Amino acid sequence: MVKQVGSYLSPQTITLMVLVAVVAAMIWDKLRSDVVALTGAAVLLLTGVVRPIQVQGAFASPAIVTLASLFVIAYAMELSGLLDATIKALVTLCRRIGRLGLWIMIALGGAASAFLNNTPIVVLSAPVIRDAAKSLNLSPKRFLIPLSYAAVLGGGCTLIGTSTNLLVNDMAAVAGQPKFSIFEITPVGVPIAVVGGLYLLLFSHRLIGSGRDETNDSDETFRIEQEPGLAGGQVGSAQAFGPSRKLQPLKALASFAVFVGVIGLAAVNVAPIAACAFAGAVLLILLRVVTADEAYSGLRADVLMLIAGMLVLGIALDVSGLAAIATDSLIQTLDGLSPLLALIIIYGVTLFATELLSNATVAVLFTPIAVALAEALHASPRPFLVAVMAAGSAAFATPFGYQTNALVYQMGRYNYLDFVKFGLPLNLLTWVAGVIAIQVYFPF
Repeated sequence: MVKQVGSYLSPQTITLMVLVAVVAAMIWDKLRSDVVALTGAAVLLLTGVVRPIQVQGAFASPAIVTLASLFVIAYAMELSGLLDATIKALVTLCRRIGRLGLWIMIALGGAASAFLNNTPIVVLSAPVIRDAAKSLNLSPKRFLIPLSYAAVLGGGCTLIGTSTNLLVNDMAAVAGQPKFSIFEITPVGVPIAVVGGLYLLLFSHRLIGSGRDETNDSDETFRIEQEPGLAGGQVGSAQAFGPSRKLQPLKALASFAVFVGVIGLAAVNVAPIAACAFAGAVLLILLRVVTADEAYSGLRADVLMLIAGMLVLGIALDVSGLAAIATDSLIQTLDGLSPLLALIIIYGVTLFATELLSNATVAVLFTPIAVALAEALHASPRPFLVAVMAAGSAAFATPFGYQTNALVYQMGRYNYLDFVKFGLPLNLLTWVAGVIAIQVYFPF
């Protein structure tokens, strides 16, 4: 039956139908986004739009290898008790210096998110922020949303800070563009994070009311069964990071040393980040810092499957010619625009699309458009790709655009409008800061 449908409909029609269905399911937000993406990939494979070898390539892409390996390394650091020990040290600091200590914790959480999965960072930090704020007679509501936003802002500072950046990098390479180095986008990500951080510091107390600080102190805070599909598929379940871990000094030192080594080797281009991270993850198993079973537990399979499924959709958009048709239509619409105005538009469209769709969907849809648009304008694709990276993770205006938002939404008992009121101005500020920084560091 599926083959019959595939024989009657053109690959472009099938791909468009799958794309519409995937986007609709993402917006509907009742199904897990990784399941939605894999379902779309299965339909494209069964109908012959993509070949098995292409699907195999998507599941073995550098982005998948890099993320899987970094998840194992981060999980090793968590199991060793290193993250818990760091949090405890910061709690002591908070008790000594008060409100400033809370903001130091938030800033350090953002900085750590440039290199580590921000889910465990927020899961471990949020209860500490909440309890420390209450002990200082401050409203936790004024600090939990900033913690989530800081983690998102920090993730945009390096290539490995978010899966969005890795996926855009992969998609750009498929389009014939040179790959980004690990710190190449840092000159753009840092100014955006600084502007965003100042906004959080100066306006959180004005835009987030204290209200009733109803919190749930049980482990139910970390249960994500009712979490919407978009949040569930973005960065992986938080449940594995709930328990407190006792510090094991040797394992903590080894996992941290491997992590630093991976970053250092990739930064000096000894090998691609995928190779460095994979070698680091295997080394931790060989050193018995983590067992093989523990490594598999830290893989965050839902994230990896979401990205793989969306990569298959991206391949289908390319091989069917649908991406070329859409890009040609867009280019005709934007014909005559300056590269700067085109950059502003693609940044803004990506920015608000990511509030409705998963980061992976946005990366797949807008990366080929960014490359083709730049080429049509006789400009370098680099600034347009960086714009997709920066805007693709900037989900601030809804509680379900990013899992860290969903986590603090539950814990802080916020309402939806708290995120709209506080996050929408941040979207606009980072839009302006991003465009300016891109112009400076990635000229057309």
